[in-house]
Amino acid sequence: MGVGFQPGIETLLADHGDWLAGRRIGLVSHLAAVDRDGVTSAERLWHAPGVRLKALFGPEHGFAGAAGAGVECADARHPLWRIPIHSLYGATRAPTPAMLAEIDTLVVDLQDLGCRCYTYIATLCGALEAAAAAGRQVIVADRPIPLPRVFDGPVTEPAFRSFVACVAVPLSYGMTPGETALWFQRRHLPELKLRVAKLRGYRRAAARGAHWPPWRRPSPAIVSWSAAQAYPALVAFEALGALDHGRKTVRPFSVFGAVWTKGATLARRLSAAGLPGVEFRPCRYASHPGYADNVAIDGVRLRVTRPHEFRPALTAVSILHTLQELYGIERVWEPSRSRPEFFDKLFGSDTVRKALLAGDTPTAIAASWTPALRNFAEERGRCLIY
Repeated sequence: MGVGFQPGIETLLADHGDWLAGRRIGLVSHLAAVDRDGVTSAERLWHAPGVRLKALFGPEHGFAGAAGAGVECADARHPLWRIPIHSLYGATRAPTPAMLAEIDTLVVDLQDLGCRCYTYIATLCGALEAAAAAGRQVIVADRPIPLPRVFDGPVTEPAFRSFVACVAVPLSYGMTPGETALWFQRRHLPELKLRVAKLRGYRRAAARGAHWPPWRRPSPAIVSWSAAQAYPALVAFEALGALDHGRKTVRPFSVFGAVWTKGATLARRLSAAGLPGVEFRPCRYASHPGYADNVAIDGVRLRVTRPHEFRPALTAVSILHTLQELYGIERVWEPSRSRPEFFDKLFGSDTVRKALLAGDTPTAIAASWTPALRNFAEERGRCLIY
């Protein structure tokens, strides 16, 4: 880390200008992708001598990063540069041949979380597939992720493939965007012309270094690095309307509860479970997406204390199992407010939901992931850069 840290976009422009020279460039990115001075990658490419930036491509939440989760975005045109901003979360979710017709090289620079259901991995892989089909070169400008050493959860089963479970990786997969692209190329697209502009001065750190780029939220609810680290443990609450995960608070994905929970009791039970790398504290907070504003929640704050030891998927099933034991399955899975099919999509499998409803212990549920995780660990190990 230290002063030697450098994000991939700076490495690309400082050391690999020949990768861009004389080529028409398309950029898959958003305003969260910035250099150490807070300048966006789009601006860096637009103003770089000899670089011809011809089009922008925005993921879910849009190029500006302001659209809500699941809200489709329309194509647009950059107000100053007068180049197209193609939406990859609207009529199409991957670049079309027409979009790539005027492009020679596609640069991808997205601040991702290393969590499978956070859709930027789907956007990355869709861009790789489209570029391979069109015979275009891809450059991934790499960035750190919040849990770079952690892989946990069920590996996606073929029957549950979707945009939130697009590839066969666990819920938390512990690869940077550059490493993920190398993994996807190795597994699916050996013909792809891929280059990775690497991070400099990076040692798979989970804590943000003093000389890293300033944090810009990659989506409206990922307000901080700590929220990004906690996200995989609470994202399943998106499918359970009776439960809150702080989306309308200043601590999204870092607090949770319901109108019927008791924070002190819940935090005590979860602390007693001895889950690695995480602590739980009682926390009273206001409002819930499914209720009127300012509804009081007597809930819990989740804080990741040792990111390299944290097991977010195990933590998720432990929280849900404890809620079921304390308050009943019917309350947690209230039929009128639950989306079981979406829960299964988020986990990439229906086995987690079925095991929870059957009363299986979190340890037993997590043990069922071991064979697939062991295989994934071998695949992942061959693609790590740092």
